[in-house]
Amino acid sequence: MQTPSPILTLGVNIDHVATIRQARRTVEPDPVTAAALAELGGANGITVHLREDRRHIQDRDVKILRQTVQTHLNLEMAPTDEMVAIALDIKPDYVTLVPEKREEVTTEGGIDIVNNFERFKQVVETLQEADIPVSWFIDSEVEQIEAAAKTNAKFIELHTGQYAEVSSEEELQNELDILCQGTKEAITLGLRVNAGHGLTYRNVFPVACIEGMEELNIGHTIISRAVLVGLERAVREMKLAMRGQL
Repeated sequence: MQTPSPILTLGVNIDHVATIRQARRTVEPDPVTAAALAELGGANGITVHLREDRRHIQDRDVKILRQTVQTHLNLEMAPTDEMVAIALDIKPDYVTLVPEKREEVTTEGGIDIVNNFERFKQVVETLQEADIPVSWFIDSEVEQIEAAAKTNAKFIELHTGQYAEVSSEEELQNELDILCQGTKEAITLGLRVNAGHGLTYRNVFPVACIEGMEELNIGHTIISRAVLVGLERAVREMKLAMRGQL
């Protein structure tokens, strides 16, 4: 019988609350309020992606969230000079470095550390010298996991998008095996492991059961459900889904 990892926590990504606000260029709904409600619902952390084009989360949001989040604040960002400067100023609890393309609807895959190693290693050093732990958002590939470890980052976040998109049980098990192997490899190299992207109430439980998995970062499906049932309830129900109780 599958059982969820005993150390597993939930990071709630509130980007899409800001997406709704920015659709009308108004002041509501406020992602700062959403973060507080998510925490009341049981979120163990709050995640926001400050994109270079500011399509949803704004600088103002991150500054206020740094002052108000009671759990931990995970700032997703591209490894650019601009974003590094913002992180050094705001000092989130940790940073997740992600790839970013202006034309994409959402993040399409893991970042390529292997082919950008020297520059990316310097980004990690700069952030961690300022006591900001770094996580890499990567695909579950041995070469990328090894490169992440060599940058001396503290965490990786495994990209679960391919797992979330498969249609057959055979493909699902294959993608789950890849995630399990990647988690095991990363832990062997001294990395802590999170995961996220495309996880829903229906598919989250097997990923939650991966041994050594520490945190799942989930946004779209929770905010989608929250539109209908409220954010606190949507977060509580995701916590139940992670335990196989929904």
